[in-house]
Amino acid sequence: MLRSVFRRHAAGVAVITARGPQGPAGFTATSLTSVSAEPPLISFGIGTGASSWPAVAGTEYVGVHILGEHQEDLAATFARSGADRFGAPTVWHDGPEGVPVLDGVLAWLVCRITGRVPAGDHRIVIAEIVHGASAGRGRPLLYHQGRFTSLRD
Repeated sequence: MLRSVFRRHAAGVAVITARGPQGPAGFTATSLTSVSAEPPLISFGIGTGASSWPAVAGTEYVGVHILGEHQEDLAATFARSGADRFGAPTVWHDGPEGVPVLDGVLAWLVCRITGRVPAGDHRIVIAEIVHGASAGRGRPLLYHQGRFTSLRD
């Protein structure tokens, strides 16, 4: 029932990145939420069985990237199990606090993790924004009915 209902809920697409002991890690997320303005907090969910979980579990900082409608391939790469997420054609650089920051996104944040709350087979990660930029142009990428899509006029 949960999956059936939430297929009807359109969500923005983000990529979460972290630097772990094995190098950069990341995953596509549709669970990104603004939590608080003071202090500026966000949250996202991650499965404890996800390949990126060890990096997120063991780091102090994460990157949050809001994808544009032109970045469907990037979203798919970070969603695909076993993909070389940081290899070509992904363009990225080391950002503040050593966090991998993706180039060409609509907006990005570097956040300090303040909590990891158990929630079934996931963890809800709460993090405080410490750096960021929102200079990208274009419309956001959305996820709806099991596929990536964009806004329509």
